[in-house]
Amino acid sequence: MPIDPLKETPSQTAGPFVHIGFAPHRAGFAMPFDTGSPRAHAVGERIVLTGQVLDGSGAPVTDAVVELVQADAAGAVGDKAIWLRSPIEPETACYRFETVRPGAIGDGCAAYVTLWIFARGVNIHLETRAYFPEDTDAPATDPVLSRIEQRHRVETLIATADGPGQYRFDIRLQGERETVFLDV
Repeated sequence: MPIDPLKETPSQTAGPFVHIGFAPHRAGFAMPFDTGSPRAHAVGERIVLTGQVLDGSGAPVTDAVVELVQADAAGAVGDKAIWLRSPIEPETACYRFETVRPGAIGDGCAAYVTLWIFARGVNIHLETRAYFPEDTDAPATDPVLSRIEQRHRVETLIATADGPGQYRFDIRLQGERETVFLDV
C-alpha cells in the first residue's frame, strides 16, 4: 500500500510579536544587556549608522528589527566581531547603531557592516551590507561589489555621509532602488 507523501506546512513568519523576542526591553522586560552600543573593548573611530527599512511603496516598516555584525577597527572577526541589534524606533521609524568604523577583513575587501533584517512577513531574515562612501575604489575592487552584474544596483549598498562619523543607510525591501540582498 503506497504511503501518501506528507504535505508541506506553511512557513512561519516573524509574526506581530517579533519585537518582544528581539527587543524585550520595549515590551517592559528588563534585560541584563545593552544591544545599542559596541562592546567596551571596541576601539576605533566612533560612528553612527541610521536608516529606515522601507516597503515597496516607500513607507517605513515600523516593526522591523535590524541586526549588525562587523569586524572591529583592525578588521578582526571571531571573538573581536561586534554584534548589535536595533528595533525600529517608533518616534523616528529608524534603526540606529553607535559603533566603530570597521576595518577591511582582507586584501581587496572594502570595510562594511553586515545587516540582517527581521520583519513581519519576511520568512527568513534578509542579509545585506552597508559600505562606506569614502571607499571610492570599493565598487571595482571589493569581491562582492565587483560581482554585481547590474552595476547601477551597487549604489544600493553604499551608505551616505550625513556628517562627520554619521552615516545613513536606508534598506528598500522591494520596488525601485531595491537594496541588493545577499544569499550567503
